[in-house]
Amino acid sequence: MRTFTVGGVKETVYERKDFPPAKLKQILGRETVAVIGYGVQGRGQSLNMRDNGVNVIVAVRKGPSYDLARKDGWKPGKTLFDNIGEAVRHATVIQYLLSDAGQKAQWAEVRDNLQPGAALYFSHGFSIVYREQTGVIPPKNVDVILVAPKGSGTTVRRLFLEGRGINSSFAVHQDFTGRARERAMALGIAVGSGYLFETTFENEVYSDLTGERGVLMGAIYGLMRAQYQLLRQKGHSPSEAFNETVEEATQSLYPLIGENGMDWMYANCSTTAQRGALDWYKKFEAASKPVFEELYDRVHTGKETAVVLDVNSRPDYRQGLEKELAAVRQDEIWQIGAIVRELRPERQGSARKGAAKAKPKAAGKRATKAKAKPKAKPATRKAKKKGGRR
Repeated sequence: MRTFTVGGVKETVYERKDFPPAKLKQILGRETVAVIGYGVQGRGQSLNMRDNGVNVIVAVRKGPSYDLARKDGWKPGKTLFDNIGEAVRHATVIQYLLSDAGQKAQWAEVRDNLQPGAALYFSHGFSIVYREQTGVIPPKNVDVILVAPKGSGTTVRRLFLEGRGINSSFAVHQDFTGRARERAMALGIAVGSGYLFETTFENEVYSDLTGERGVLMGAIYGLMRAQYQLLRQKGHSPSEAFNETVEEATQSLYPLIGENGMDWMYANCSTTAQRGALDWYKKFEAASKPVFEELYDRVHTGKETAVVLDVNSRPDYRQGLEKELAAVRQDEIWQIGAIVRELRPERQGSARKGAAKAKPKAAGKRATKAKAKPKAKPATRKAKKKGGRR
């Protein structure tokens, strides 16, 4: 557990070491966790809990997700159910991980089968905060908690398997048993979190919906498209426009931000790049701030969630989504992107390894020897004084 103060706000973060296996067993040992839904979050969280020794069952309607659950080792009638109500009746913790529209549609079946003292767990504050739109109003005799991993369920699982952990937030909306907080924190670690920040259902959903539509997904794609299209209009080739817009960002610069922050990325770029970035970021900030103000207002007032529930509840939603994603995939920026990604050395290396299996052993030995090259030393944090590419 660590406490820090930034911007006059004191916060406490809880770490995995605060909940060693013995403590997780003490808190969760008698719980049966029903994961409702087997999308990316349901799959990632349920598999991580199972690997952490938690008693888990999964409820998902028959179809592709049910078939995937069976392939992942969940046993029909024992740990896998196609009836939500049955799973909820068997459980002491219900992880409600359907889509937001799905939670609205299935709420009556979940509510009518909740047992007194159970914990109703969410990974998003949507259904509770916008209950006037969703109708999700839990009974008073259950705990209502939240653990929200800051990433895709795929990443939740991947980082867990790598021995790392996702950053997550947690919250308590209703504490009937007096154990809601410890349940939430223990479940947060069990699902694969490396550390946990405390929040509220309201703050989680407001920040999350803003982030998804903003810097995390919507805004970043909008900026990428704008720059790419401008470069193409000015005569640059598709590969050059892509490299200067996406490839260099995702493969070189953004990982540096993740390692040590924006100043670290700047410090490891040329002085020309540093000067340009420091001069221009304020202009982009000023230009985008009004858009973010509009976005946050739409989130806070429920306008964005009304759109989500309307569109995502339509019978032809999946077909419409596939069309929209196909349009993104067919955009020129991602057509050239697919080609550039295949040129990455690590992908070429995979192809060579596959080919090497069919060659004489000597070739395999050479490949093995090449693989053993020592890693390059990391750059120091000292800013580069001379020019050169980023």
